[in-house]
Amino acid sequence: MHTYVATVAWERGQDKFTDNRYSRGHRWSFDGGIDVPASSSPSVVPEPMSVAAAVDPEEAFVAAISSCHMLTFLWLAGKAGFVVDRYVDQAVGVMEKNREGRVALTRVALRPRIDFGGERQPSAEELDRLHHRAHEDCFIANSVKTDIVIEAPVEAGG
Repeated sequence: MHTYVATVAWERGQDKFTDNRYSRGHRWSFDGGIDVPASSSPSVVPEPMSVAAAVDPEEAFVAAISSCHMLTFLWLAGKAGFVVDRYVDQAVGVMEKNREGRVALTRVALRPRIDFGGERQPSAEELDRLHHRAHEDCFIANSVKTDIVIEAPVEAGG
């Protein structure tokens, strides 16, 4: 068992609050010492109440899924004898009404581009198996009900 702690802190400042025009800007602090500016998404709460330059929960959710998949993939690729030189994923989350009629991130598409080094390059089938296993073993993917799809290129190698 592992536990993870994130501190989320917000202060009203001088804003009235009851008029719903207060800043949604806040801070996320993590046990490793990093402090991240956060806010509601400007697509949900318009600026200036949202801070466009900050990370919003929806982006963080998509990034957490992508990051977990990548870390699991890298571990599996190394175990299989493949050398990964570069991994870039421009993951996309879709927010819409779910089956219950509630707004949710219903789908996250992972679109990893991976460059392999070394002499051994994975075949398209091996690459697909690595992604499938990474998805099955990803802690975050196992924790959510959002549909997560891997839209990786079918070609192997860089």
